[in-house]
Amino acid sequence: MKAEPIFWSIIVPAYNESKRVYKLDKILRYLGQLKESWELIVVNDGSQDDTLKKLEAFKRKSNFKLISYATNRGKGYAVKTGMLAASGKFRLFCDIDLSTPIEEIRKFKPFLGKADVIIGTRKLKGAKVVLHQSFLREYLGRGFTLLSQLILNTRVSDFTCGFKCFSGPASERIFAKTKIFRWGFDSEALFLAKKYKLRIKEVPVVWKNDPQTKVRFPRDLINSFGELILIRYYDWVKGFY
Repeated sequence: MKAEPIFWSIIVPAYNESKRVYKLDKILRYLGQLKESWELIVVNDGSQDDTLKKLEAFKRKSNFKLISYATNRGKGYAVKTGMLAASGKFRLFCDIDLSTPIEEIRKFKPFLGKADVIIGTRKLKGAKVVLHQSFLREYLGRGFTLLSQLILNTRVSDFTCGFKCFSGPASERIFAKTKIFRWGFDSEALFLAKKYKLRIKEVPVVWKNDPQTKVRFPRDLINSFGELILIRYYDWVKGFY
């Protein structure tokens, strides 16, 4: 008898997350309460601390898949690797810091099968930001959103919230083509969704700033701007997409 396909694939990228590996337990406890079948895929993106050691120890007593490679390639590469290794009908990636609580996937359920890509947003009515970033970080973040909208002609309110869900076919089509592996990878994925005429739905979510974030302004904003230009170059000049 053919096994039922997995419903949810949850992908969690991890780079030097030794102090936050324990948060996987919260994800697993929530998933264990779901009626739908699921898999959790953790991608160790070449961590240089003892993240891998802790993940391997945690895995011996927990139910998740671990993918690991030695060289740090970037969050976008880790998400791509997890998405293409997943087998779920719906595939969501989230951050290990749980800035958006894993419970927020319940807000996505009404749109499953109706939208190809469902993204969490902190910008629309109904969103709740429990702990804000500094004024400067929020200001620069709004600048990056505006640049993404203008350069990529992709009208979404929040490109960088780390809580995005893709249908299986959308995931395979988009992430087979992605080439941006650092901070601009979200923008590239949404640009490709628009280019391929996939249905995108934004859903307001709860979000809390993590003071331990690895994003560094203004360096990462400048690098991300360069990646937006690179996306257009890949599309117009190289025809990679």
